[in-house]
Order: sequence, then structure tokens, then C-alpha cells
Amino acid sequence: MSTRTVQVTGEQPYEVVIGRHLLGELPRLLGDAVRKVLVIHPAALAATAETMREDLVAHGYEALLAEVPDAEPAKSAQVASFCWQVLGQADFTRSDAIVGLGGGATTDLAGFVASTWLRGVRVVHVPTTLLAMVDAAVGGKTGINTVEGKNLVGTFHAPAGVLCDLAALESMPKHDYVAGLGEVVKCGFIADPRILDLVEQHGDEITDPVRAAQSEVLAELVERSVAVKARVVGEDLREAGLREILNYGHTLGHAIEHVERYSWRHGAAVSVGMVFAAELARLAGRLDESVVARHRSILTGLGLPTTYRGDRWDQLHAAMRRDKKTRGDRLRFVVLDDVARPARLEGPDPTLLVAAYAEVSEGAAPVRGISLG
Repeated sequence: MSTRTVQVTGEQPYEVVIGRHLLGELPRLLGDAVRKVLVIHPAALAATAETMREDLVAHGYEALLAEVPDAEPAKSAQVASFCWQVLGQADFTRSDAIVGLGGGATTDLAGFVASTWLRGVRVVHVPTTLLAMVDAAVGGKTGINTVEGKNLVGTFHAPAGVLCDLAALESMPKHDYVAGLGEVVKCGFIADPRILDLVEQHGDEITDPVRAAQSEVLAELVERSVAVKARVVGEDLREAGLREILNYGHTLGHAIEHVERYSWRHGAAVSVGMVFAAELARLAGRLDESVVARHRSILTGLGLPTTYRGDRWDQLHAAMRRDKKTRGDRLRFVVLDDVARPARLEGPDPTLLVAAYAEVSEGAAPVRGISLG
């Protein structure tokens, strides 16, 4: 498999390298000026982290490890404080660096710790899940969770580089891997229709993590998804406008994650959120029914959910009102006017929201030919 590189532009340009067995690229991305490196990793990747530490030591770095909880429990103020303590006790300076090794929760945490230690030190992400490769590790958003919601505390801090080693996907549980395809599909709907074509043509190949990790099709999907995000964040790092399109499906998706206390996989929640957003746009008279049907067809074909519990609307609505895109009392949704034509829907009528949610409620038969717009 050939190595692919996507350049992220902006105030602090960096490379996203995609391929297999990329550990040798890490020293180049860290740079010659760095002397100390803290590798933040989940317990499940302790052996991989130790291999990385030994390789860094062999390249002349002083390398330390900080083991954090798996998945969303890592994204807390307590865990961040533990990492700060490690950095302080090891006398890390502004010329030193952090490596985030793991899934999206780990890279979110590592980026946040790097952005806040001495007001910002270098960070390189080595995502080990598909979701992290195409979403969390790229773009410079960092964050931790609070009791009130997901990613409500965070910063913008661009990494010095990202290594997407597809070989890491071979050992992923299939459900976790497939959930990452939800973010790939999102990139197709908001910006790159070729992604949707590839997913429709190669569904069987890309849903098996072992086959996919060795596939040029998946490599192209990752490259295209990263390129979508790179184009957006290169123009809008701090979500002043354009970057908001990357949140397609996330308003309801984040609410589902919160209500489920993060037991749902992010990509699965976003999958339901995209169908909800598509139904919302259809009912508002903005999106053709065929595009909504394509959402359902692609996502169900991958094994992703498109419905959620009908008795959770009040809790979900309350959670959405705390979403970062909300302004005052006005909910804001990223919707589509067509494939690759994202737009914004602000302050939709409550009856429109309820009607759209009815379309994704478990056991509900989708209603066609109705528009409230």
C-alpha cells in the first residue's frame, strides 16, 4: 500500500500521513528541537505505547508514558489534571511535546492537555481507530466532557502532525470500526459525493476491518475524508462559520450520546443524527426525498443505526439546547439542500423538530410526501 499525505493549511500547517506501519515517521513530525515526549495512551494500548516509547528513546528522546482510561472516561478534568501532574513532575517545557496514541477520546484529551500546558506545547496524534483518523485527530479541536454534556470544555490547538496507520484497524472490534464509517459517510454527504459512490460500491470490503485495513479503497476513503476536513479547517480553524458543516448529524448525535451516558458509539449516534437532519430538511421543504432515502440505504447497508427510542425526545431536546451551536434560545442545525450542499437551519418550529424525530423513532414507518416547509 502506498503512503498518502494530506496537507492541512492555515496558521499552523501540518501533514496527515496515511498508510501502514508508519512509526518511523513520528520523529520527523516531532522535530529535532523536542527532547522530552509524553505518550498519552489508554490501558488497552499499553504494549503499543511501550514499543513507541522504546523507539523514541532509540531516536534520542526522553520518553515517558501516561496511561489513561479507555474511551470517554478519559475526557475528564480529573484525568487532564493527572496528565498535567506528570508533565510538571518531569519538568516539561515549551520545547517538549505530547503524543496522543489511541482513539478519538485519547486524542481529544491529549490535544487539550497539550494546549493548556504552558499555554501550548507541540502535539502529534497517532489515531488507532477509524473514527479518530477521519475526525477527532484532525482539525485541532480538543475537549473534555462535563456532567452537563460532551466537549463543553475545550480549545482549538492544531497538531504538529497526524499519523493514520491503517494497520491498527485490523485489531479493532467490528462494531467499533463500522461506527467510524459514520463519519466517513458524513464527509460524503457534506462535501465529497465520490465517498458515497465508493461506499455503495465496496460495502462488503470496507465493513470488514481486516480486509479494509489492507485495502486501497479504505485508504482512499480515509484520504478523501481527511481532505474534506483539511479544506474546511484550513479556512476556518475556530468554527467561525464554514467549519460548522462538519457537525452534520452531531446536534442530535451528541444528545443521544449524553442521554445514553456515552455507552453509544459516536459514529452510531451521528448516523441517527444525520437521518434526523435529513428528515428535518425534507420536512422544511429543502431536501429531496431521494437524498433522505440514500441516507438510510447507505447507513443501514453498513450496519449503522438510523432510529432511536421514541420516548427520549424530551431528554434529547434538553441536551440539544446545551449544544455548542445553540445561540440563546435558538437551536441551529446543519442540514443539506442537496448532496455536497450543506446549509444551516436556525430556530426551526418545535412542531417541525417533533415531526422529524418521529421519522427516526424506533418502530415508526417513515412518512413520505409530507412537507411542513
